Amino acid sequence: MTGSNKENIQFAIDDSWLGYVLAAQSPKGLCAVLLGNEPNELKSELRSRFPEAELIEGSDAATALLTQVIGCIEDPSKSLDMPFDERGTSFQKRVWKALKEIPCGSTVSYTEIAQKIGSPQAVRAVGTACGANALAIVVPCHRVVRNDGSINGYRWGIERKKRLLERESLFHSSARKMGTG
Repeated sequence: MTGSNKENIQFAIDDSWLGYVLAAQSPKGLCAVLLGNEPNELKSELRSRFPEAELIEGSDAATALLTQVIGCIEDPSKSLDMPFDERGTSFQKRVWKALKEIPCGSTVSYTEIAQKIGSPQAVRAVGTACGANALAIVVPCHRVVRNDGSINGYRWGIERKKRLLERESLFHSSARKMGTG
């Protein structure tokens, strides 16, 4: 902490094939992976998520973290081995845990997630929890689709969701052909 009681959130922003990526960490772990078209838009979103925090841009630790996150975007078969600081309700955390179990190259429906977490009537709430996810890619809410398999809402844009799913599908089929998936 700096000279106040504010929580320190370190972050860095860089460009990727998916647009700009912001990765942020609190003392507890990775707390945000945000996607967008403009760095200032991402900074504003981070500020709104952590209004009381001291935001520190471009530290060595945040830059190293961002490099790892972009590595996962570039190669969907990679995962991050680090602590996460997921902030949400207990219901949201149950949804996010279920999302992390969806394999790369696969999709599931909102209904299937609701059933998996033992709340089969909470399909809309599952969608809301997906929208509240602050850890893009890491908590793969982009892998959730409608019951008919069609792609719908994604807080970072439907086109981005389509591109992510297409890339994961390609990586997954390449890994199967090489005998690694």
